[in-house]
Amino acid sequence: MAPTSRASALLAACAVLALTGCGNIEPWVKPYERQAFADPIMSFDPHPISSSYMHHVFEAREGARGALGSAGGGCGCN
Repeated sequence: MAPTSRASALLAACAVLALTGCGNIEPWVKPYERQAFADPIMSFDPHPISSSYMHHVFEAREGARGALGSAGGGCGCN
């Protein structure tokens, strides 16, 4: 293959790939169905509610522990 034909084929492939991004993409999830994704049960954790509570208990008891999402100090008063 000649270098010019190879370059034009590459340019055509890039143009086709760029134009496919302009297609009309319909959302798979309807707006009224999105509330289910915010539910803690949709987490990868098998027991998200009890894990969230245990993280809170650990953070309240150990002031050095943190960065798991809940606020509060080491006194356990929250």
